[in-house]
Amino acid sequence: MSPVLLSCPQTHPQAAMGDAGGGFGLALPELRALMELRGPEALLRLQRDLGGVPGLCRRLRTSPTDGLSEGPPELERRRRVFGRNWIPPRRPKSFAALVWEALQDVTLVILEVAALVSLGLSFYAPPSAADEACGQASGGAEDEGEAAAGWIEGAAILLSVACVVLVTASNDWSKERQFRGLQSRLQREQRAAVLRGGRLAQLPVADLVVGDVVQVKYGDLLPADGVLIQGNDLKIDESALTGESDHVRKAPDKDPLLLSGTHVMEGSGRMVVTAVGVNSQSGIIFTLLGAAGDDEDEGRDRKGKPQDGAVDTPQPKGKRQDGAVAMEMQPLKSAEGGDAAEGTGTRPRGGPKKEKSVLQAKLTQLAVQIGKAGLAMSAITVIILVLYFVIETFVVQGRPWLAECAPLYVQYWVKFFIIGVTVLVVAVPEGLPLAVTISLAYSVKKMMKDNNLVRHLDACETMGNATAICSDKTGTLTTNRMTVVQAFVGGSHFGHPPAPAALAPPTLDLLAQAIAINSAYTSKILPPEAPGALPRQVGNKTECALLGLALALGRDPEAERAQVPEEHLVKVFTFNSERKSMSTVTRRPGGGFRLFCKGASEMVLRRWGHLGTWELLRRVVEPMAGGGLRTLALAFRDFPPRPEPPWEDEAAVVRELTCIAIVGIEDPVRPEVPEAIRKCQRAGITVRMVTGDNLDTARAIAAKCGILPAGSGEWLCLEGTEFNRRIRNERGEVEQERLDKVWPKLRVLARSSPTDKHTLVKGIIDSTIGDQRQVVAVTGDGTNDGPALKKADVGFAMGIAGTDVAKEASDIILTDDNFSSIVKAVMWGRNVYDSIAKFLQFQLTVNVVAVIVAFTGACITQDSPLKAVQMLWVNLIMDTLASLALATEPPTEALLLRKPYGREHPLLSGTMLRNILGHAAYQLLVIFTLLFVLFDIDSGRAAPLHAPPSEHFTIIFNTFVLMQLFNELNARKLHGERNVFEGVCANPTFCTIVLGTFTVQVGHVLIVQFGGKPFSCSPLSAEQWLWCLFVGVGELLWGQVRDTPTWATPTWATPTWGHAHLGHAHLGDTPTWGTPTHLEGPQTHGTPTQGTPRLLLGDPPVPTVPTGVTPGGPSGDPSDPNDHRVSPLTQGDPRVTPVTPG
Repeated sequence: MSPVLLSCPQTHPQAAMGDAGGGFGLALPELRALMELRGPEALLRLQRDLGGVPGLCRRLRTSPTDGLSEGPPELERRRRVFGRNWIPPRRPKSFAALVWEALQDVTLVILEVAALVSLGLSFYAPPSAADEACGQASGGAEDEGEAAAGWIEGAAILLSVACVVLVTASNDWSKERQFRGLQSRLQREQRAAVLRGGRLAQLPVADLVVGDVVQVKYGDLLPADGVLIQGNDLKIDESALTGESDHVRKAPDKDPLLLSGTHVMEGSGRMVVTAVGVNSQSGIIFTLLGAAGDDEDEGRDRKGKPQDGAVDTPQPKGKRQDGAVAMEMQPLKSAEGGDAAEGTGTRPRGGPKKEKSVLQAKLTQLAVQIGKAGLAMSAITVIILVLYFVIETFVVQGRPWLAECAPLYVQYWVKFFIIGVTVLVVAVPEGLPLAVTISLAYSVKKMMKDNNLVRHLDACETMGNATAICSDKTGTLTTNRMTVVQAFVGGSHFGHPPAPAALAPPTLDLLAQAIAINSAYTSKILPPEAPGALPRQVGNKTECALLGLALALGRDPEAERAQVPEEHLVKVFTFNSERKSMSTVTRRPGGGFRLFCKGASEMVLRRWGHLGTWELLRRVVEPMAGGGLRTLALAFRDFPPRPEPPWEDEAAVVRELTCIAIVGIEDPVRPEVPEAIRKCQRAGITVRMVTGDNLDTARAIAAKCGILPAGSGEWLCLEGTEFNRRIRNERGEVEQERLDKVWPKLRVLARSSPTDKHTLVKGIIDSTIGDQRQVVAVTGDGTNDGPALKKADVGFAMGIAGTDVAKEASDIILTDDNFSSIVKAVMWGRNVYDSIAKFLQFQLTVNVVAVIVAFTGACITQDSPLKAVQMLWVNLIMDTLASLALATEPPTEALLLRKPYGREHPLLSGTMLRNILGHAAYQLLVIFTLLFVLFDIDSGRAAPLHAPPSEHFTIIFNTFVLMQLFNELNARKLHGERNVFEGVCANPTFCTIVLGTFTVQVGHVLIVQFGGKPFSCSPLSAEQWLWCLFVGVGELLWGQVRDTPTWATPTWATPTWGHAHLGHAHLGDTPTWGTPTHLEGPQTHGTPTQGTPRLLLGDPPVPTVPTGVTPGGPSGDPSDPNDHRVSPLTQGDPRVTPVTPG
C-alpha cells in the first residue's frame, strides 16, 4: 500500500481558532485525551471532532511542510500553554537526609550508644568512703582532675562520629550531583530533526514545542507525542509503554498516533507534535512513578531504613527518561548485592541487566569475610576483658559486690565495650567504599576527555577485564568518510569516478535519479565549513558517498528531489539489516511507475536473476571487495500504469531488475586503529569484526587493521549463513557445543544480522571451554544491535552514527565512534582495578596491625593501646587521604602489557598478601616492642579508669600513624617494584595529596602535643619525636629489604602464582611481559597461505570488464519487462554479447 500524506492547509501563524487553549484551537486536556486513544478509536476521534490532520494543523497553527515560523516570544508562549518538553527529575535528597542516612550505619550507631552511656556515667561520683572498697575501680588522688574530665572521652567519640558522618554525607552529596550532571549532559546531546520556517534543523529535544513538525527515522527514540502527517513503511516498537513486543505499523489513515519514548524500528515519516514533557503519555507515567517513589521513600524514612546515596530513578531500571532521554545511571552495587540505583524496586522488562562486575563480586565477598572476622574478634575481645575484670576483682582480690560500686563497674564494662567496638572499627575498611567511589568517579570524568561517555559506573571497571571485543567495521575501524572511488557503468570499469562526458545522457539521467530519489531525503552534502575543507556529509554516510558521485557527475541531487517531493513517493521499502537494500517507487511523467533499488551487490544482482549475474559478481564485485571497497549495486524496474502492482508484496515487486551501475565505495581504515588492535592483542584481548558488509571487503579491512595477521589461514572468516549452518542443529536450534567449535578461531563474521551478533556474544559468554568465563565487549550503532549490547558485559554505542535505541542499550557511548577510544577504556578499567588493589594493600595493612594491637593489648593490659577516638582519627584522615591519593593514579601503557584479571582469581594476589603481611610484621614488631619494652618512660599498661594520657601509649599512637604515612608510598606498587617513587612527579594529583597528607600530619602533631584527654595523648619531647619519625621512615627501608627477592628476579622470568596458564594472572602478581600469549591459540606470521584475502597489501585491483547479461531486447523499451535487452551497465561494450534466456 502506498504511503499516505494527509496535507494540512497552509495557515498564517497568526490565524487563531478561538480562544481555547490560550488562543489556540485546542486546549491541553483535549490533546491529552486524544493521545490516550489507540488505533481506529483515535482515528475516528481525530477525523470526527478535529477535522482530521488538516483540522489539527489549523488549530495548532502550524504548517506540515514548513513547520512553525514563529519567533522566540511565540515559542515561549506555546511552552506556557502546553508545557515544556522536560520531565523534572525526582527531588534530590537534601544534605540533612544524607546525614540521617549516614548516621544509621550500624557501627556508628553502636559507637553513639556506647559514647552516650560513657558520657552519662562519667558524671557519677561515688562516695569517698567507697573508694577503698571499690578497689581499682577508682583512681588515686592524683586522678581526681582527670576523673572530673571523664566526660571528654565520650564527647570526643561523638565528635569523631559527627566528623565521619559529615564526610560521608558530603561524599554522597557530591556523588549525586555528579550523576545528575552526567544525566544532564546525555539529555543535551539528544537532538531531533525539526522543521522551523521551512528549514530542517537539529534541535535539542528540550526545545520542542507543541505544533513543531519533526522528522522521524529508523532508530529514533520519539521525543514527544505526535500525530503522523506522512510515513514510509513506518513501524514502531511500543513495548516500553504497552509491554507488547510486536512492532506496530503506523500510517496516517490507519493508526496515526506516535508516543514519546517508543522506538522507530523501520521506515521514516513526519509528525506534528501534540504533547510534550509531563503531558505526554510517557511523561504521565513517569510523573506517577516519581510520586509513588517519593511516597515510598517517605515510608522507608519513617521506618528508619537506610537509603543509598545514589541518584534515584523514578521508573524501572533502564527506562528512565528525563526530557525524553532514556538512560540508566547507577553506582557500584552495594556490598549486599542490591542495586543501589533501583528507584521503584520494579524489575524492567527482560530481567536484570547483567551480573555483577568482576570487582563488585570480589569486593562483596571480601567485605563479608572481613565483617565476619572483625565481628568475631570484637566479641572475643569484649568477652575476655569482662571475664578478666570479673575474675581479677571478685575472685583473685576477693572483693564483695557493693551497690554503690555498681556505676563504676558499669563504667569499666562500657570501656571494655568501646574497646570491642574499636576492634570492629579498625577491622572493617571504612575507606574502601570511598576509594571505590573516588576511583570510579575520577576515571569516569577522565574518560569523558578520552571520548568515553560512561552511562553505568561498573562498566568502567568491567572493561578492564575484557577478554574479547566484537567490533563493527564501518565508522569504528574505518573513518566513516565514504567516497566512491570505482564504478562500473555503461559497460566500462572506471578506476575513479567517471566524467559526465564518459556516460550516455540517458544513463547519466537514470543514475542521478536513482541516487537522489532512492535515498533518505535527510542525507545531504553541504558546503564545507571552512575554505579548503571537505564538504560536509549529513545523514547516512553511504548515501552521502553516492550523492557525492552525483555531484561529481554534474547533477544536483536536491534539484532531482524537488521534482519528486517525498510526499509524492508511491512506496518506500526502507533499508534494514534483513533486506540490506532500499527501494523507492515513483510515478513516471508519461504514466506508469518506476522502482529504484540500491543495496548490497549480491542482494540486488540476485534479484536481477539472469545468466550474467554470477559472472558479474566474479569479475567486478569480488575484485572491488577484495580491495577493501564496499560495493553497491543500483538498479531499476519500470511498471505499466495498469494493473497497479501489489506494493505491499515486496518479493513480487522488487525483482526482474535492470542494473544501472555498480560502485566501489572506499571507507579508509582509521590510521590509529592497527596500533590500537595490536595493543589489545598484546593485552590478551581478542578482537573480532562483526559486520554486515561483504565477506571479501570485511576480510580485506580486517587484514589492514591487524585482526587477520599475514598467514592467517587458521583463523575463520565466515558469512552469517555459514556461521548459522555450523552452530545450529537439524531443528535450527543453536547448540553451545557446536558454537564452542567456531568462536575461538572466528575473527570475521560478515553479512551478519543482529541476531547473529547476539548469538555470537551470548555463545562466548556462556561458553565453559576456557579456564574461566569470557568478558565480552560489543560495539553497535543500529536499533537491532540493542539485544547484543544488552547481553554483552560492556556495550559500546556510537555517539555519532548510533541510534537512540543503541545508546539506550549501551553502557558506554563512544563520542568519536573510534576503536582506539575502546583501548583507552580498557586502560582506565584496568587502572580502576589496580587503584582499588593499591588501596586495599594499604588499608588492610592498617587494619591487620590495628586489630592485632587492639586485641592483644586489651587482653594483656585490659586496655587498648589505640583508643577509639585515635582509630576514628586514622580512619577519617589517613584513609580518606590515602583513598584520594591511591585512587587517582593515571593509567599507563604498561597496563596493556598484562593479561586480564579473571573472575575466579582472588582479589588479594600472592604478591599483595606478601606485601600486607610483610609490612604488618614490621609494624607489629615495632609496636609490641614499644608496648612491652619500656625505654625510660612510665608504663601505660593497667592504668586506672580515669588515668591521665601516658607518654607510653602516645608514642605507640604517633609511631603507628607515621608508619602508615610512609607505607602509603610502598602501597603505590603492586608487583614488587623497588622504586616506589617512580612516576610520582608525573602525577600532580598524587603529589598534591601527599603534600596535603603532610599538612594533616602537622595537625596530628598538634593533636599529640595539645590534644590531651580528648585524643588520649601526652606531649612528647623532640628526641621522642625523632625516634617516632625514624621508625616511620624504616617502613621504606623495610620495603626495600622485603622486595629484594622479587626485584632480583627478571620480570619476564617471574611465574604467575600457582597457574601455568599465562592467559590469566592474579591481581598484583608480576605481569608477563613480552610476546603475548593468546587465549585461543598462537598467531603465526609468515607467507600468506591459501585463503589469505586477495589484494591484502593494498595492491590495485585488476581492471576487468565482465560479461554481463541483462534483460533487454530489440524493442529498446525499458518499460517492457517481457522484452530482453542489454542494460545501460553493459550497453555499448563490444565484448558483451546479448543472450536471450531459454
